[in-house]
Amino acid sequence: MNVVCVGDAYITPEMMESGVRAALQKNDSLTVLFFGEKDRRDMRDTVKAIEAGKREEIGMPAGLKEAVGDADLLIVHLCPVNRDLFDCAPNLKAIMSCRGGLENIDIDAATEAGVIVSNNPAHNANGVAEFTIGLILSETRNISRSNMALKRGEWRKIYPNTATTIRELTDMTVGIVGFGSIGRLVARKLSVFGCRILVSDPFLTSTGDFPVTLVPMDQLLAESDIVTLHARSDHAIMTDREFGLMKDHSYLINAARSYLVDPAAFQKAMDSGKLLGAAFDVFETEPTIPEFYLRYDNVTLTNHQAGDTINSFRDAPVAAIRNYLDYLSGGPLPFWVNKSKLMCQRTNN
Repeated sequence: MNVVCVGDAYITPEMMESGVRAALQKNDSLTVLFFGEKDRRDMRDTVKAIEAGKREEIGMPAGLKEAVGDADLLIVHLCPVNRDLFDCAPNLKAIMSCRGGLENIDIDAATEAGVIVSNNPAHNANGVAEFTIGLILSETRNISRSNMALKRGEWRKIYPNTATTIRELTDMTVGIVGFGSIGRLVARKLSVFGCRILVSDPFLTSTGDFPVTLVPMDQLLAESDIVTLHARSDHAIMTDREFGLMKDHSYLINAARSYLVDPAAFQKAMDSGKLLGAAFDVFETEPTIPEFYLRYDNVTLTNHQAGDTINSFRDAPVAAIRNYLDYLSGGPLPFWVNKSKLMCQRTNN
């Protein structure tokens, strides 16, 4: 088997090399390339452009077309995979992405070429889930505000949520919007706090053995003291309507995608006192933070670091190659995103 990997400033070529080579046989070949800027700070605009659907404008790295000439498998993270790559890769059977988002891969072109595409939405799931719990605790218990006050020499006792009482999680209802890999881990971790957990996900009819209650979105908003977002969507799911349905003096947590929350609607909810507080790890204008966020004492802000752990980057290539090898051995392929279209295409042919 001939494997081509493309690393970047996040999942480095060294991580790709060590993670993939250990799973290969002696006669297998491995080629590792690099995409993008060397420094993560310099990669920021590239990542934003990819996530905004500008894959074609960025283009593929030099040498990729030549490298995939006899490749069976391509493993990427952020590297663009555009339509014209498939003309150069007649033997390519699968593309394994080390990330959850698929904006960097032309899925339609891959399907037309008969190439499997599989992503890994769970690669940073534990990191994001842990961070979400941290944001919840920091915002509801004023951890970061207390820290900043002490560093200013102030022994602060009054906070935005003091008048409405500072509550323990065991006394609260947490609503999880989106119950995929991250949402499920958030639920598992929250369960030890003894809080009531509601879940809303339009793609689910059951949550199995999870200690949660599946409810419609409107009910979740109306009954939750804390709403945390873990959904995938191409549009805002928190608009004026949804904020209006939220419980008075509740909290909003967003460590998912910035565009899930309409900024103007959020600002209205804060100014009206509807929300008791919020925490955000993602912003439309990164690295610049919209000015109005900075005005609120009862908003915790972090700089898009929820999934930024060595574990999530180091382990992603390992999972990619293992998943594909298991598939070759007759096992199921997790997160096979174009399976139904490929099966239909093969049947028709």
